[in-house]
Amino acid sequence: MRAYGFREYGGPEVQEYLDLDMVEPMAGELLVEVAAAGVNPIDWKIRAGYMKDLRPLELPAVLGTEVSGVVRAVGKDVEGFAVGDEVFGSTAPNSGAYAEFALTTATATAHKPPHVSFTDAATLPVAAATAYDALAQLDLREGQTLLVNGASGGVGVATAQLARDQGITVVGVAGPDKRELIESLGAIFVEYGPGVVERVHDLLPEVDAIFDLAGGDGLRAVAPLLDGGPIVTAGDPATAAEFGGTMVERDRTARVLEIVAGHVAEGKLDPQVEDVVPFEEAEKAVAAVEVGHAKGKVVISLR
Repeated sequence: MRAYGFREYGGPEVQEYLDLDMVEPMAGELLVEVAAAGVNPIDWKIRAGYMKDLRPLELPAVLGTEVSGVVRAVGKDVEGFAVGDEVFGSTAPNSGAYAEFALTTATATAHKPPHVSFTDAATLPVAAATAYDALAQLDLREGQTLLVNGASGGVGVATAQLARDQGITVVGVAGPDKRELIESLGAIFVEYGPGVVERVHDLLPEVDAIFDLAGGDGLRAVAPLLDGGPIVTAGDPATAAEFGGTMVERDRTARVLEIVAGHVAEGKLDPQVEDVVPFEEAEKAVAAVEVGHAKGKVVISLR
């Protein structure tokens, strides 16, 4: 099978197309013929080696962690799935989504609703599910205010919409070119950078919680807005811990996937897919996310 990945850790220059042996599902896994693969910052961070101590890989490795497609084989001890089912989910260990075929973990895979496209479904296992998990962890009440730090990516746009539907006021911190996107989600836009605390205070008396998608100095810049309120981060637990914050606790089950897919099917959640890139141009898709220019989600299409 043809795939897109890397043979050694490094920058974009190590990415290449790979001709690999066909994969077979192990117990608890599904073999999925890939229709679409979501692109996330974690993909290039894994390639760069940032996660190699926590998530060691067998090289060559295939990029991507979220996928949609059609079941072509079912592993042992898997119930509820059959060949031909349209599904979406997270890839199994040592499998990747940027490929003609991928393995998914059955417990982290759900049936795709008929009214949800393969493209939209491929954005849900990481981005929308992380947003759902963060909101569940923060447990805010209607009328409270959530600041989303780095709000213009896939997780941020999903968080803004899910929180809005719960009656939570959302402040989206992002670059100046992301104002239109943030405001289209029903959130209050605030530009990041020096003076961000003052700009937030000019608009709102207080913030009740922070969901951080930026980390580092970006998180340090907004943390003073809270006086003991909760901080949850999706990528920088060390910096969050400086302010009493913690990493988002991922559920990673089909239950959450079914919930977020239901929101998409009902028109309550728009994954905000900015660009659909053909498999033959996978490098372009990774670059859009790696350099931070993407507004919303980027998806690789294999159909």
